[in-house]
Amino acid sequence: MSGWGSWLTGSSQASDAQGAPTGDAKKTNFFPVTDAFDNEHKYGELAPGDLNWTCPSGLSTETSVWYAMLDDGSFFLNQIIYSPVGLFQPQVQMTFRYFHPKTGENVWKSKNVDQFQVLPNDKRSCKSNVFTVTCKDLEDGSQLYDISATLDTDVQLMYTVKRKPAAKGWKLGDSDKGGFSYFGENPASPVGHVVHRFWPLAEVSGMIVLNGRAVEANGQGMFVQAIQGMRPNLVASKWNFANFQSREQGGSSAVLMEFTTIPDYGKASEDGAQRTPQTVTIGSIVCQGQLVAVVGATRAAGGALPSTHAEHETPTLDPDTGYQVPQSIQYTLQGPALVGDGAADRDVTAELRVELGAPGQTQGLIEKVDVLAEIPYMVKKLVNYVAGTKPYIYQTLNPVEMKLACPEAVAKALGLPETSVTLQGTLFEEHTFISA
Repeated sequence: MSGWGSWLTGSSQASDAQGAPTGDAKKTNFFPVTDAFDNEHKYGELAPGDLNWTCPSGLSTETSVWYAMLDDGSFFLNQIIYSPVGLFQPQVQMTFRYFHPKTGENVWKSKNVDQFQVLPNDKRSCKSNVFTVTCKDLEDGSQLYDISATLDTDVQLMYTVKRKPAAKGWKLGDSDKGGFSYFGENPASPVGHVVHRFWPLAEVSGMIVLNGRAVEANGQGMFVQAIQGMRPNLVASKWNFANFQSREQGGSSAVLMEFTTIPDYGKASEDGAQRTPQTVTIGSIVCQGQLVAVVGATRAAGGALPSTHAEHETPTLDPDTGYQVPQSIQYTLQGPALVGDGAADRDVTAELRVELGAPGQTQGLIEKVDVLAEIPYMVKKLVNYVAGTKPYIYQTLNPVEMKLACPEAVAKALGLPETSVTLQGTLFEEHTFISA
């Protein structure tokens, strides 16, 4: 799941609760969105109701997350998490993280809210006793979110995230099934699903107040809506998320979301003896303020890396968590261009690499998030996890460069000086370990 939504996780083992794998182990019981659409149909335009709050029942999670790289070099993320917990009242949280790499200022706030409601006149909008979020469509085709919140006396938020028409919102797949990966042996009647929808590039403006000090919240960012429509601890064993933003070339970005299924969900092996976990990777490339490509790929555990992927390099044991963590990560996104004459038959490629270093000295580390320490009490009571399993999210923020290569027709359409350009920007990434 995206960003902070991925913390609602636990055991990789099956149980008898909602969403647990059932049926013949010889049958495939995971159907990734990346297998459902070929290259010509990877880009899915967001439909009018796609960003509506669904407020699911059962042990599901629904999140909306806004990310911002501010002009002064600082960063924030702001998330709303909706967590149904069986017969109990759904728990809703707003979380906020602010980090300034130059000063080391690191602010974290998480608040359970009451009186949450989706606004009846626009189900993309919501409010509670703590926040108000309003989504608006503008006459020029732009869309925006206005967010105001008082998380405590020392954290107040008043900002806007605006997506311009050329930076199209997207889901992977150009049908009403776009974005959905399905769990269960019958995708027409799944036991669960995962879906992501994105604004890959947006302008951020406004103000945040931290400990009585006003901070101008002007910069560039993105938005993602994510839903796990099943028990979250059965969805994935690990996640990768990359959010690269650059002011260069008229506003550019690269976004990648990747998850690997637990061993209980996957594709049946040829000998019928077991299921093979699958890694699903989706993403997008923006340049000159335009959505240039939507990309996606699937790979089996232990299989060759596809054209779109995240690769952990030089994994090393972190004694703090017990996980083998990367000392660097390579991200590659490749897919058909959405701009330029004849571009549908020609690929655009974006490559990024972040050097993280040894676990004890992780470059740009914001936080190692102890997942179980952050799960709300009632959710923790209802999510079964293996004793001794400690999921962790590593969050980092680093300056990196994106190497973009595209066909001549695409470069011409974008007004690029060459078919290969290098863009300087900032990468926020999360690599999440849930189970070994």
